[in-house]
Amino acid sequence: MNFFLFQIYPYIALTVLAVGSIARYERDPFSWKSSSSQLLRQRQFIVGSVLFHVGVIAIFFGHLVGLLTPIWIWDALGVAHGFKQGVAIGLGGVAGVMALAGGAILLHRRLTDPRILATSSNADIAILVMLLVQLVLGLLTILVSLQHMDGHEMVKFMSWAQGIFTFRTDAWEFVADVNILFKLHIVLGLTILLVFPFTRLVHMLSAPVRYLWRPGYQVVRTRRRAMPPNQHPAG
Repeated sequence: MNFFLFQIYPYIALTVLAVGSIARYERDPFSWKSSSSQLLRQRQFIVGSVLFHVGVIAIFFGHLVGLLTPIWIWDALGVAHGFKQGVAIGLGGVAGVMALAGGAILLHRRLTDPRILATSSNADIAILVMLLVQLVLGLLTILVSLQHMDGHEMVKFMSWAQGIFTFRTDAWEFVADVNILFKLHIVLGLTILLVFPFTRLVHMLSAPVRYLWRPGYQVVRTRRRAMPPNQHPAG
């Protein structure tokens, strides 16, 4: 089971993520959206959305850099494994609490407002619940990590993640003996990647970051025909 979950399942999840996302964009591009309900209960939406998105983005890039940066680079920079683990626990804990609070607000809003619930699909609710459970598991793993601050277990996860992307056939062995909370966290994370193409999460891949460097301004013209000067209300 360890071999399947941590050696085979990652490739299944990553393949479905890539192929499924491309297929959905090509076959059903009009479904590629976040289906925002911002116009309903806007104040609660803004608070929950900002907390959730800022927290999740911080966690995502923290995991990306922390897991996939080769270990020898950290060693060359003189960053001790224990120090790196402490920073990850501190920053990840803050980001996790923010994302969990924001996600709870969004889920409460979605389940308690009849208008929002009517526009929500089962997949919308399910993926939000999955993300909240994943955040809870992530925060619980901090309690385990605090008992081993030498960075040894963190190196195991780095070696596993990098082993998967370098196609090591023994990558699963790095995490075979870790705490069950870490295993659940990894498996649920892979499952989220697996269902990613079939949910509203796909909008993450088309975030409008291009607007940051778009030249010029967007020109918006009115549909109303220009009125002759003698007929203008101000005339």
